[in-house]
Amino acid sequence: MQNQAPLLELENIHKSFGDKHVVQGVFLQLARGEIGCLLGPSGCGKTTLLRIIAGFEPIDKGQVMLNGSCISSASVLVPAEKRNLGMVFQDYALFPHLSVIENIAFGLGAKSRREQEIRVMELLELVKLEAAGRSYPHELSGGQQQRVALARALAPKPALLLLDEPFSNLDASLRETLTVEVRDIIKATETTALMVTHNQHEAFSVADRIGVTFSGTIRQWGSAYNVYHHPSDLEVATFVGDGAVIKGEVSGSDTVICALGELRGTFTLPCATGCQVNLLVRPEDILHDDSSAVQAKILHKSFRGPNILYKLELPSAETCLALVSSHHDHQLGEKIGIVPEVDNLVLFPADQQIDLSSQQRT
Repeated sequence: MQNQAPLLELENIHKSFGDKHVVQGVFLQLARGEIGCLLGPSGCGKTTLLRIIAGFEPIDKGQVMLNGSCISSASVLVPAEKRNLGMVFQDYALFPHLSVIENIAFGLGAKSRREQEIRVMELLELVKLEAAGRSYPHELSGGQQQRVALARALAPKPALLLLDEPFSNLDASLRETLTVEVRDIIKATETTALMVTHNQHEAFSVADRIGVTFSGTIRQWGSAYNVYHHPSDLEVATFVGDGAVIKGEVSGSDTVICALGELRGTFTLPCATGCQVNLLVRPEDILHDDSSAVQAKILHKSFRGPNILYKLELPSAETCLALVSSHHDHQLGEKIGIVPEVDNLVLFPADQQIDLSSQQRT
């Protein structure tokens, strides 16, 4: 796969609506067989990017390449129906007057009746809806409707599958199950896909590559592991996952002194001794230990079944988060002992600021 040209390339994409710059200088490459995800808060431009790729919106600058051919530029706009794309919409957009079989077969008009029947049966089996073929959309659950929409989009064997917030209409427990199912279905068909979501758990569950998007730009494009453990900047770091930022000073080649004490580990940012830094601390980096000399005051607690997420105030008045077994049920205002266990020191320049207004999650 690595030696192949990318299936999808976005090169310096710009898009404005009047005076509002919605997409600004976006670059992206998606390899064949990969599942990509544009992750970001509401209004960050991710859905506009998906619409640009789909052919629903023209662009002001740059180009969109699919299979090595330009399908969008300032002077080129290949019609949506000629792009060989599949689309799963947020509301599924199933035809209410057609059965499941007829919905899935909708895009197969160029094939013979026998070919259509074979393809539809393949997809019904793949999405585990063999018994629902003659049902109508209103007779199905939300999860079943989503799988029909996915099967319909996959039926013509598109070069690229686009999914716009595909899980947003489902309840939390069903969403978690279906994210895994959808990934398995897409992988089983060896389809290249690009999904849009504001939900990082969906992105982590489905995508091979994640593009963290703020204010019309992709800040980081990489694996879930790298986006979480090696964020490109402080804004990405505080948007993806839970965490807190505390001030520190580099005291050696692998050492930072901060309110948690002296921390040793691998730096994510080259820093000389004496350098002032912002240090990202994840909840899993903080262990509960009542014998510790570092005591922190509980400001807030969030029960999560097997764990409790505590927001803690350090002696420096800075805050951090700790994920503690729910067997240790401490009260607000109580002080508990904590021990940092940080191997990967995620550092950023002390003067790097966070634009919290661009991170509003919906």
